[in-house]
Amino acid sequence: MKVAEMLARAPWRAAIVAVLLAASGAALVIAARQGIVQANQQLLAAHAERAQLREQLVRVTQDEREVGERADLYRRLVELHVVGAERRLEWTESLARIRERRQLAELRYQIAPRRLLQALPGKPGGVDSYASTMKIEMGLLHEGDLFRFLEDLRASGNAYYAVNQCSVARRTPAAPDATLAPRLRAACEIDLITIHDGGSRT
Repeated sequence: MKVAEMLARAPWRAAIVAVLLAASGAALVIAARQGIVQANQQLLAAHAERAQLREQLVRVTQDEREVGERADLYRRLVELHVVGAERRLEWTESLARIRERRQLAELRYQIAPRRLLQALPGKPGGVDSYASTMKIEMGLLHEGDLFRFLEDLRASGNAYYAVNQCSVARRTPAAPDATLAPRLRAACEIDLITIHDGGSRT
């Protein structure tokens, strides 16, 4: 007997089959929607994970760049003899060379004992900064002599030179025939700053 004939003779069976088919269709629709929702959630999770990985990569790259920059700066400070012990002999030799090259008639200086500078927030452990104040008195033909002296001092290396103050005053007029006699007198206080790294061999 064919299914159609059976359903025609028993209408309630047709109703049951229709209900079953509708339920199955609804279940398929619900399952499909749940699958779509899960797929969307997985896609969003993948996007979020990829964005997080990208941020981590950016941070790692930035950290590597900062470490490289700090390493370059540290090597530069070592080359300039800023990191390590004081180099008082080199300081005095640099002053003598500058005096001779610039033909300064008068140059007197005095270097005080070094002192520990106040620690800065975030200072690496084992790293301390020291300053030795150097007082300088010199005769000048004009103000440019002072600027050139300070430029030569910085270019000499051996420390980081921080000029605290400088004053320039006019001297007593010299004799008419003393054309090359200093006309100005300069007094400066300059900090010679060195860094001691307890973790290095310097």
